[in-house]
Amino acid sequence: MNHVPTSLGQVEIWGGVECTCRRVGEAYSDQLTRNGHRTRLDDLDRFADLGLRTLRYPVLWEHVAPDSLDRPNWQWADERLGRLQALAIEPIVGLVHHGSGPRYTALDQPTFAPGLARYARLVAERYPWVKYYTPVNEPLTTARFSGLYGLWYPHGCDDRTFVRVLLNELLATKLAMLAIREVNPAAQLVQTEDLGQAHGTPELAAQVEFENHRRWLTFDILGGHVTPSHPLWGYLRTHGISEAELQDFIDQPLPPDVLGINHYVTSERYLDERLALYPGLPTTVGQCHQGYIDTEAVRVAGVEVAGLEN
Repeated sequence: MNHVPTSLGQVEIWGGVECTCRRVGEAYSDQLTRNGHRTRLDDLDRFADLGLRTLRYPVLWEHVAPDSLDRPNWQWADERLGRLQALAIEPIVGLVHHGSGPRYTALDQPTFAPGLARYARLVAERYPWVKYYTPVNEPLTTARFSGLYGLWYPHGCDDRTFVRVLLNELLATKLAMLAIREVNPAAQLVQTEDLGQAHGTPELAAQVEFENHRRWLTFDILGGHVTPSHPLWGYLRTHGISEAELQDFIDQPLPPDVLGINHYVTSERYLDERLALYPGLPTTVGQCHQGYIDTEAVRVAGVEVAGLEN
């Protein structure tokens, strides 16, 4: 079945609740608790008063089934999604938001994708009227922070962990949407990603080119476009992704119905090998250069950021 994006026909105001639930070591940091929304049901009425008609909203795996998929607790989600229905606000339901899943799985584990698919089906069965889903928020960004930079669980600092985390997230997205569509064939994938562009000095042109190919991997893989002619096919294969895994997406792609492009002040990066110009900043080792600074482009004098047109 083809899932064609619906033409809105008019401008709408969409919103989202910041709901990151990230794991660092054995500790979880839950933004719904930190920002107070977890205990403020009337926030939803305030959103409606702003004119919001579509809202990215969390029904996170870590919250609903923290100990076992056999013992989900729907109380919080029931109340919130019920209120959104009453307010005529369409939710875009998120299942994992910069997280690694509950403690019984992790982004780098083979249990992650089938586990999220099972959870996604439970959500769809509970709320069969929900049309829009984001199973995994910003997969590439999450893979960078969890598999390449070592900041989030499982704290990988190498390309092999990075690409494994990314493939697991994208397989989880695919399996989750297939499970959801068994319940609701009209369900649509709203796939989000930070598409910050890389800039840099002439010395780092090859590294900049690599990163500007890498930033599209979420959409390239989901769309089945990572074939042997893709610029990063060799990179993925070298670091542990099998040809069969990539062929699975080529044979059965999952193109998003809606692209959710995120752009932040710090999205665009500037790469510079002149280390002495950036005292105190850590040195990065990349695919094409052994030592450089990776900093926010907006902080570098004379660099013109591309913005949303990138």
